[in-house]
Amino acid sequence: MAGNTTSITDVHPDIIRTHILTRLDGPTLASTSSASSHLHSLSSEDKLWREICNSTWPSTIDPLVRATISSFPSGHRSFFCDAFPAFRHLSRPSQPNRHPGPSILELISAIDVHYKNKLVFSQAHVTETVTGWFQFSPLRVDLLDYKETVQTPVKFSGDEETCRADLEEHMSLSWILIDPTNKRAVNLSSLRPVSVLHHWLTGDFQVRYATILAGDFNGDRSELVQCSVVVTCGGEEGGELQVKEVSMQVEDMDGKILNGKDSLVILQEAMESERGKRGQERERYEEFLEMRRERRVKKQRRERRLDMVFTATAISIFLAFWSFVLLR
Repeated sequence: MAGNTTSITDVHPDIIRTHILTRLDGPTLASTSSASSHLHSLSSEDKLWREICNSTWPSTIDPLVRATISSFPSGHRSFFCDAFPAFRHLSRPSQPNRHPGPSILELISAIDVHYKNKLVFSQAHVTETVTGWFQFSPLRVDLLDYKETVQTPVKFSGDEETCRADLEEHMSLSWILIDPTNKRAVNLSSLRPVSVLHHWLTGDFQVRYATILAGDFNGDRSELVQCSVVVTCGGEEGGELQVKEVSMQVEDMDGKILNGKDSLVILQEAMESERGKRGQERERYEEFLEMRRERRVKKQRRERRLDMVFTATAISIFLAFWSFVLLR
């Protein structure tokens, strides 16, 4: 009986490649590659990982993005391992590199928006990182020009509550930031929205995706920042839903938008952080908002105490002055 045992090495490699490996998704293919050295060799072919990346993130089909990914140590496989899992970056190293090298000339973003598993928006975008405008201005990456809209196959119901719930449940977004210099990438977006707000004046919906990152400014290691991506949607009732804005920015706990220099350091460290499972982005976002509210309350109390001290000091000086004038 032992002589009749068949192993995976007895199956022709072309059969494994064509009929087995091509049917697997990325996480399953990664697990398969660790099962044996034979499967690892077959599962490491870049063509397999390129097809998985292209189907998962259509923006990776862009020639510039594809060429950049091809320069990664293991090509599309390295890119998938960077971009697919969520990252954990809630604390910073003891000696962070606050001054990234000048050789980083640009960052590439690969953005895909899906609704009910249908692609409604896909774009690759290049952001230069060396000019003074980038370094010292608030960082905000806008993918659409003013008044530019993108038509989608989604029907706009017009009912606020129905549309809000629909967008929150069925719209997903991926914003992958690629560092072509260091050959790393990170997916900055929560898979699902953390909030959906309706603008009472324009009737548009602002769908927000967010991830929480370590900030550590001015030596405060408890400082956190949020990287937020906002998709603004609108349209007429019964017509097609339109994408009017897709933007990304990094905000601190006071709501201030960070400049490009500080944002770049944080984003690069996020690329080097640990990876894990998705699913807790909304909870972390709500914790971040609670910390922001607590900070605002403490700041208001501190300002009130200072106002009282200044008022008491002014009254004391006033009384002392008139006492001196009247009693001399």
